Amino acid sequence: MDSAYDVAAIGNAIVDILARVEEPLLAELGVEKGIMTLVDAERSDAIYSRLPPAVEVSGGSAANTAAGIASLGGKVGFIGKVKNDQLGAVFRHDLTSLGVHFPTAAAVEAAPTARCMIMVTPDAQRTMQTYLGACVELTPADVDEALISGAQVTYLEGYLWDRPEAKEAFLKAAALAHKAGRKVALSLSDPFCVERHRDSFMTLLADHVDLVFANEAELTALYRTDLDQALSAVRAHVELAAVTRGEHGSTVVTKGGTVTVPAEPVQRLVDTTGAGDLYAAGFLYAYTHGRDAALCARTGGICAAEVISHMGPRPETNLARLVESTLSAV
Repeated sequence: MDSAYDVAAIGNAIVDILARVEEPLLAELGVEKGIMTLVDAERSDAIYSRLPPAVEVSGGSAANTAAGIASLGGKVGFIGKVKNDQLGAVFRHDLTSLGVHFPTAAAVEAAPTARCMIMVTPDAQRTMQTYLGACVELTPADVDEALISGAQVTYLEGYLWDRPEAKEAFLKAAALAHKAGRKVALSLSDPFCVERHRDSFMTLLADHVDLVFANEAELTALYRTDLDQALSAVRAHVELAAVTRGEHGSTVVTKGGTVTVPAEPVQRLVDTTGAGDLYAAGFLYAYTHGRDAALCARTGGICAAEVISHMGPRPETNLARLVESTLSAV
């Protein structure tokens, strides 16, 4: 089936503030290492005031995936909410300059554009404190029917599955995609999201999702069991599940079987921010170009390895050339 886009991604439009920190600072701030926590504007300002010099870049999980697909040469669109403020303008410029179609109108009367403070410890683990601001004000009216209907896959970011209107937007997008004969993918995003939304995530998977992306912790939290049992359980709910496992690579489960692909070598592990997002980018790009599960996973692994070798959640090299050279190497 012809398509105008490979992927339409829906998620939080966030500006990331990345800072290298030592572990004692996490304890002083009272934050739990290695997870994402939602904070209000006051708490966000308080944490920001304690950070060392930081790098500010456009982020957001699904937006990172969209950026990765664009770097691979894919046709991709993004739906997410920003305010018409300075950070909102920065976010829009960053994303569209990469070649991502971003049709969502900026909000005039809303909370400020979202920001996420990402504290990276020396072991490269990231601890995120997120103020969602304007991005939670996404509504069904923001779902671009032409974009969704014209995309092979609509990719939904689990982080956004919170407010009722955002849920309605997801369900509208899924219905439009399936009506057009397209696929719907969901990222579980974080164990925090799974714990908050386990029951509704299970319903979403069973009734509206064809492909699911998760890491090992997220999938085992969803099914409250070990990895082997979780992989068996998810097969009954979706057509395909891609599960990342850090240094152990990734495992892809389909109705027809299971494929495990080793992790790509990383010369220097710097920052794991965006690893899952870029894995999804590589996987979805290969998937929408007709590749088999093993090659999809390999492509995802190559993209993830690139992004964890430097600070920040967006690729710093041309992923199309990187994937081509890596796959052609003997």
